Amino acid sequence: MCRNCGALIGTDETSCSLCGSPKQSSATGQAQVPSQQDQDNETIRFARAILSRPYIFTIVFLIANIFVFFLTSQSGGNENAAVLIKYGAKVNALIDGQQEWWRFITPIFLHGNVAHLLMNMYGLWVIGPYVERLYGSAKFVFFWVATGIAGVVASYLSVQPNMHDSGPLGKFLFKAGDSISVGASGALFGLIGVLFVFGIKFRRELPEGFKRAFGTGMLPTILLNIFIGYMIPVIDNAAHMGGLVAGAFFALVVGYKRPGERGGIAIFWHILQVAAMALVIISFVMVARHFNRYDSSSLPATMNEQATAGDASGAIAHWNALGAGETAFVNAFNDGDVSGIDAALKQIDSAPRLDEKTENLRGELKSLLARVKSFVESKPEARKQAPARNKERQKLSTDFTAWQKKQLEWVSTDAESYGLKLQEPNTPQPDSSNTR
Repeated sequence: MCRNCGALIGTDETSCSLCGSPKQSSATGQAQVPSQQDQDNETIRFARAILSRPYIFTIVFLIANIFVFFLTSQSGGNENAAVLIKYGAKVNALIDGQQEWWRFITPIFLHGNVAHLLMNMYGLWVIGPYVERLYGSAKFVFFWVATGIAGVVASYLSVQPNMHDSGPLGKFLFKAGDSISVGASGALFGLIGVLFVFGIKFRRELPEGFKRAFGTGMLPTILLNIFIGYMIPVIDNAAHMGGLVAGAFFALVVGYKRPGERGGIAIFWHILQVAAMALVIISFVMVARHFNRYDSSSLPATMNEQATAGDASGAIAHWNALGAGETAFVNAFNDGDVSGIDAALKQIDSAPRLDEKTENLRGELKSLLARVKSFVESKPEARKQAPARNKERQKLSTDFTAWQKKQLEWVSTDAESYGLKLQEPNTPQPDSSNTR
């Protein structure tokens, strides 16, 4: 403890980080080496100074998330994805096509089911009070909203069919097709990023107990969640990483409220706090204004209610749409006829959603159709471009064959759960020997 200003001094510090006064020395003039008891006492003093602060907005966000979940569940959001879209779930097609910008904010307060809500709210209850007490309520509110938005933006940008199949990292971060995304996990990872960088940035002034809890002490939590995200395809890893990076950045450039620190919070952070809360309120006002714009019959397939197990009609419609896409691809690849591609894409978009695997198949086929259309419509400017064009054609053929293999794997493993017993289809094949 600094004798001059009363602030805590880290065990490995020689002077106070606030006023610059030298650390108390022993009678011999040598710097004191703190004993284990001294370190424990310092940790206790620091903890008492921090943990005595309120964490009002952690509770506010907990209540807000639970309240919104109550509203969506009463409307049938646990069973019907279209309800979540009405309440503002992230859907790229609606952000791009209808300019519904509020879908970058509202998903932070939406959850798909009880388990999803409980996991995120438990994380907020455990981590939120630490961040709010360390940084103050104004900064905490800004961190939560800003990192949540960063997570949704990352999820929005991660819909990249070409990147999804580019390797383990591609499968981890990118999605093959547009699908709804909801949850506070991006903001929660933002708080994890804050504590991770906080522990590293201020390690020289933190007592031992807090050094072990934050900073590198957060790595097991981060690595475990990355592993879980890699093993479970439905998790929106891009949203998690977007929130984590945003939280780490904010902690890197923003200081925390030290024990014994005098003076009020800068008006700047109060302004950001009010602005963040106003943005959330305005976004849900926009949800209310557009609430009846969409229903199950007007939503594209990637936004519509997911077909349930045993729903043969939905699976057949999806299967027929993929078949139309295959035929359009082969006609374009073999004969240069791209006239059927737009109609096939429209049919693919209108097919019911089945599961994560078929959503990936849908997205990959749409990417293949776009690639083959671009290939056919592009004209080489010189003969020297022929080798590169032949290589591109061969790559298209290889990727299409790999896609068909994935499709057949789904037929053999998952089709029966939708009431289908399908034989291996006699699908058309591209003629890779026909160069263009």
